[in-house]
Amino acid sequence: MLNLVALSLSKRPNNKFKTDMKKLVLVFALVLGASVATFAQNGGGNGGNGGGGRGGRNPERQIARLKETLTLTDAQVTKVTEILTAQGKVQDSIRTANAGGDRAAMAPAQAKLRKATSDKITAVLTADQATIYKKQLEDQAKAMAERQANGN
Repeated sequence: MLNLVALSLSKRPNNKFKTDMKKLVLVFALVLGASVATFAQNGGGNGGNGGGGRGGRNPERQIARLKETLTLTDAQVTKVTEILTAQGKVQDSIRTANAGGDRAAMAPAQAKLRKATSDKITAVLTADQATIYKKQLEDQAKAMAERQANGN
Protein backbone atom coordinates (compact mmCIF):
# COMPACT_ATOMS: atom_id res chain seq x y z
CA MET A 1 0.00 0.00 0.00
CA LEU A 2 2.85 2.39 0.78
CA ASN A 3 4.21 1.78 -2.68
CA LEU A 4 0.86 2.70 -4.17
CA VAL A 5 0.76 5.99 -2.25
CA ALA A 6 4.30 6.85 -3.32
CA LEU A 7 3.45 6.03 -6.94
CA SER A 8 0.32 8.18 -6.86
CA LEU A 9 2.24 11.11 -5.30
CA SER A 10 4.87 10.98 -8.00
CA LYS A 11 2.19 11.21 -10.68
CA ARG A 12 0.65 14.32 -9.19
CA PRO A 13 0.80 17.41 -11.40
CA ASN A 14 3.46 18.91 -9.13
CA ASN A 15 5.90 19.49 -12.00
CA LYS A 16 3.23 21.33 -13.98
CA PHE A 17 2.55 23.52 -10.96
CA LYS A 18 6.26 24.34 -10.60
CA THR A 19 6.52 25.14 -14.31
CA ASP A 20 3.46 27.35 -14.18
CA MET A 21 4.79 29.17 -11.13
CA LYS A 22 8.16 29.73 -12.80
CA LYS A 23 6.38 31.20 -15.82
CA LEU A 24 4.24 33.41 -13.60
CA VAL A 25 7.28 34.69 -11.70
CA LEU A 26 9.10 35.35 -14.98
CA VAL A 27 6.15 37.30 -16.41
CA PHE A 28 5.85 39.28 -13.19
CA ALA A 29 9.57 40.12 -13.26
CA LEU A 30 9.35 41.27 -16.88
CA VAL A 31 6.33 43.48 -16.19
CA LEU A 32 8.00 44.93 -13.13
CA GLY A 33 11.20 45.59 -15.07
CA ALA A 34 9.30 47.31 -17.89
CA SER A 35 7.38 49.42 -15.37
CA VAL A 36 10.56 50.54 -13.63
CA ALA A 37 12.19 51.44 -16.95
CA THR A 38 9.14 53.44 -18.05
CA PHE A 39 8.92 55.17 -14.67
CA ALA A 40 12.60 56.12 -14.86
CA GLN A 41 12.30 57.47 -18.40
CA ASN A 42 9.37 59.63 -17.41
CA GLY A 43 11.33 61.20 -14.58
CA GLY A 44 9.96 59.05 -11.82
CA GLY A 45 7.07 61.41 -11.11
CA ASN A 46 9.14 63.14 -8.48
CA GLY A 47 8.31 66.64 -9.59
CA GLY A 48 11.93 67.44 -10.17
CA ASN A 49 12.31 65.82 -13.50
CA GLY A 50 8.95 64.43 -14.51
CA GLY A 51 7.76 66.76 -17.08
CA GLY A 52 6.57 64.58 -19.90
CA GLY A 53 9.70 64.96 -21.97
CA ARG A 54 10.61 68.43 -20.80
CA GLY A 55 12.66 67.58 -17.77
CA GLY A 56 10.31 69.09 -15.24
CA ARG A 57 9.51 72.09 -17.39
CA ASN A 58 5.87 71.14 -17.60
CA PRO A 59 3.93 74.43 -17.97
CA GLU A 60 1.12 73.22 -15.71
CA ARG A 61 3.54 72.43 -12.89
CA GLN A 62 5.39 75.69 -13.34
CA ILE A 63 2.14 77.66 -13.31
CA ALA A 64 0.95 75.85 -10.18
CA ARG A 65 4.25 76.59 -8.43
CA LEU A 66 4.27 80.25 -9.50
CA LYS A 67 0.61 80.68 -8.65
CA GLU A 68 1.29 79.38 -5.16
CA THR A 69 4.53 81.24 -4.46
CA LEU A 70 3.67 84.52 -6.18
CA THR A 71 -0.12 84.56 -5.74
CA LEU A 72 -0.73 85.27 -9.41
CA THR A 73 -4.01 86.78 -10.57
CA ASP A 74 -6.08 84.99 -13.19
CA ALA A 75 -4.89 87.44 -15.84
CA GLN A 76 -1.27 86.80 -14.86
CA VAL A 77 -1.84 83.03 -14.96
CA THR A 78 -3.18 83.35 -18.51
CA LYS A 79 -0.23 85.44 -19.69
CA VAL A 80 2.39 83.28 -17.96
CA THR A 81 0.76 80.13 -19.36
CA GLU A 82 1.07 81.58 -22.87
CA ILE A 83 4.72 82.47 -22.25
CA LEU A 84 5.60 79.02 -20.88
CA THR A 85 3.71 77.21 -23.64
CA ALA A 86 5.59 79.18 -26.29
CA GLN A 87 8.86 78.51 -24.45
CA GLY A 88 8.09 74.78 -24.46
CA LYS A 89 7.57 74.79 -28.22
CA VAL A 90 10.86 76.59 -28.82
CA GLN A 91 12.62 74.24 -26.38
CA ASP A 92 11.26 71.25 -28.28
CA SER A 93 12.50 72.70 -31.57
CA ILE A 94 15.96 73.22 -30.04
CA ARG A 95 16.02 69.58 -28.96
CA THR A 96 14.76 68.40 -32.35
CA ALA A 97 17.45 70.41 -34.15
CA ASN A 98 20.02 68.75 -31.90
CA ALA A 99 18.94 65.15 -32.40
CA GLY A 100 22.50 64.00 -31.65
CA GLY A 101 22.04 64.94 -28.01
CA ASP A 102 25.08 67.23 -27.67
CA ARG A 103 24.06 69.21 -24.59
CA ALA A 104 27.00 71.59 -24.90
CA ALA A 105 25.81 72.60 -28.36
CA MET A 106 22.30 73.28 -27.04
CA ALA A 107 23.41 75.23 -23.97
CA PRO A 108 23.72 78.71 -25.54
CA ALA A 109 20.30 78.50 -27.20
CA GLN A 110 18.73 77.18 -24.01
CA ALA A 111 20.31 79.90 -21.88
CA LYS A 112 19.07 82.58 -24.27
CA LEU A 113 15.57 81.04 -24.21
CA ARG A 114 15.52 80.85 -20.39
CA LYS A 115 16.60 84.50 -20.13
CA ALA A 116 13.97 85.64 -22.61
CA THR A 117 11.27 83.62 -20.85
CA SER A 118 12.16 84.91 -17.39
CA ASP A 119 12.23 88.49 -18.73
CA LYS A 120 8.75 88.05 -20.24
CA ILE A 121 7.41 86.55 -17.01
CA THR A 122 8.99 89.34 -14.94
CA ALA A 123 7.25 91.91 -17.14
CA VAL A 124 3.87 90.37 -16.23
CA LEU A 125 4.53 90.49 -12.47
CA THR A 126 4.14 93.26 -9.94
CA ALA A 127 7.31 94.70 -8.35
CA ASP A 128 6.89 92.55 -5.21
CA GLN A 129 6.20 89.42 -7.24
CA ALA A 130 9.19 90.16 -9.49
CA THR A 131 11.48 90.38 -6.46
CA ILE A 132 10.30 86.99 -5.21
CA TYR A 133 10.55 85.50 -8.72
CA LYS A 134 14.12 86.75 -9.18
CA LYS A 135 15.06 85.23 -5.81
CA GLN A 136 13.55 81.91 -6.94
CA LEU A 137 15.58 82.02 -10.15
CA GLU A 138 18.75 82.75 -8.18
CA ASP A 139 18.03 79.83 -5.83
CA GLN A 140 17.42 77.54 -8.81
CA ALA A 141 20.69 78.62 -10.44
CA LYS A 142 22.55 78.02 -7.19
CA ALA A 143 21.00 74.56 -6.77
CA MET A 144 21.86 73.70 -10.39
CA ALA A 145 25.47 74.78 -9.88
CA GLU A 146 25.69 72.61 -6.76
CA ARG A 147 24.24 69.58 -8.62
CA GLN A 148 26.71 70.08 -11.45
CA ALA A 149 29.59 70.41 -9.01
CA ASN A 150 28.54 67.14 -7.38
CA GLY A 151 28.33 65.40 -10.75
CA ASN A 152 24.56 64.94 -10.80
